[in-house]
Amino acid sequence: MSPPKLERILLVEDDPDIQFIARMALQRISGYQVEVCNNGIEALEKLPLFQPQMVVMDMMMPEMDGLTTFQEMRKMPAFAHLPVVIMTAKAQAHEIENYKREGINDVIIKPFEPAELGKQLEQIWQSIAL
Repeated sequence: MSPPKLERILLVEDDPDIQFIARMALQRISGYQVEVCNNGIEALEKLPLFQPQMVVMDMMMPEMDGLTTFQEMRKMPAFAHLPVVIMTAKAQAHEIENYKREGINDVIIKPFEPAELGKQLEQIWQSIAL
């Protein structure tokens, strides 16, 4: 039995330029439904409304950083196992290991290639679903 198709992604990113590029890449190139949040607090509010299948989140954001947002998501029973991918420029090997140890599913390093972003997320989705 194959996993359900990835269709809905919650993008949590405070930089308007990265929001625009990632949203366009995910919607227009890859055909995903994308809901954008500017910070972790907004993401926690939109989770139950949008019901994403995956969250793609910046690590460094104002008000609530990505790791804190992730930890708060895990406290919400409906989203305790929701796949989360971090997008960050801070991607030294030990930092990536720490994110994965916390339960983050994967890390995409900024700057990312917009044309490849959807493919990367699909590969992550397939590896999680196995």
